[in-house]
Amino acid sequence: MSETTLIIVVLVLAVILGVIAYNMYQENKYRQQVREQFGHSDKDALMGSKTDFVRDGQSQDQAGAPIRPLRQKDISEQETLGSKDDLFAAKVSEAAAGKPDVEFEMEDDFTETVIQPEVKPADAAFDFKKMAAPVFSQTKLQGKRKLLLDLNDLTKLELPWFDHRFDYMAYISLHEAQELHSIPRLSSRHRFQIAGCTMDDRFQIAEPIPSVYYQGFVIGLQAISRSGLATVQELENFGDQVNQFAEKMNGGLLLTDIETFLNVARPLDELCARVDQTIAMHLVSRGTVSGTELRAAVENLGFELGVDGAFHLPNEQGEPLFSIITLDNSPFTSSLLANQAYRGFSMLFDITHVPAGEKQFNRFMDLAVKLSSTLGLDLVNDKLEELSTQWLKDVRSYVLARQEEMQKVGIEPGGALSKRLFS
Repeated sequence: MSETTLIIVVLVLAVILGVIAYNMYQENKYRQQVREQFGHSDKDALMGSKTDFVRDGQSQDQAGAPIRPLRQKDISEQETLGSKDDLFAAKVSEAAAGKPDVEFEMEDDFTETVIQPEVKPADAAFDFKKMAAPVFSQTKLQGKRKLLLDLNDLTKLELPWFDHRFDYMAYISLHEAQELHSIPRLSSRHRFQIAGCTMDDRFQIAEPIPSVYYQGFVIGLQAISRSGLATVQELENFGDQVNQFAEKMNGGLLLTDIETFLNVARPLDELCARVDQTIAMHLVSRGTVSGTELRAAVENLGFELGVDGAFHLPNEQGEPLFSIITLDNSPFTSSLLANQAYRGFSMLFDITHVPAGEKQFNRFMDLAVKLSSTLGLDLVNDKLEELSTQWLKDVRSYVLARQEEMQKVGIEPGGALSKRLFS
């Protein structure tokens, strides 16, 4: 082989190596750019990374699914101030000095995370036993005249707007039928509803309508929501507000016992916090996909662009079933879709809002695969790793297990109670 030929071969090899190195650099740069756009979603819990729990502000290792917890901190106990603790400790010490035969012990408060990683089946973790009927206390009767409705009878009613396990109940019976001139402000943090008994002994949502007279009211404060469980102080404040309303209407009042209610509500709130998760499936392009092409593909499958900047697939009642959002959680708009290219998007499956059953999750995955094929996108997790068959099976099992937990306590995923608790 001549010297010239050898030089040419070496140069060709150098060029090939240079091209390979450049391609590796470009691919790595692409991965880094896409990772930066995944800031809106939690890490893939199935791959062993960490998930932030909004309730307690802590990060925990969570084995289950690529989830986005939606609950806030559990504040079901009364808050205490440090200064009050110091004052109390000083008074206890003073009392102890005066009575040497009595021993006082002070223990430091400690707080633990309400939602822990699952270490055993849900049946063992939450064994909901039948409990006695709620105890009612704080009965207050205004005046000595006979009430139009029996307060104890009111507690036995099953009205469609309330669930005694999740709603803290109050009952008012009037001495004389009256119009409701305005809706009282009973709570600023938790939702409440007022049902009134009209003159024909029928209950309806109470409204300040002229010439509509009420004999009494059933009031429910929704104590469990995505804001967490209502505190003892909040329930007491609600009782005070309801008492003022009863006095104004010249009626008798019956309130549910707070401790009895919380004994039932606390485990249910913990369950609600654990099942309140959203599954995120990411579809990513190796280059970009035009907004026009993206919109055409998703709308062809039935998705509609909502006012919240996300695409939603409506169910038979026109309510959102599955959602599509951008990778960086910025809103989709008609103008941006017409003029902008995207790296990809995320599909969301809300465990609490999607009807239970394997059929719904399979439909969700079928839509994801169709969009992946139509737009040439890769189905990946937060680490940009292609989704495996086993990964998908694990996610499906996780979803079905959480929905089964909900059904065991009478919360049907996608049902009216579920929408009320997880809105």
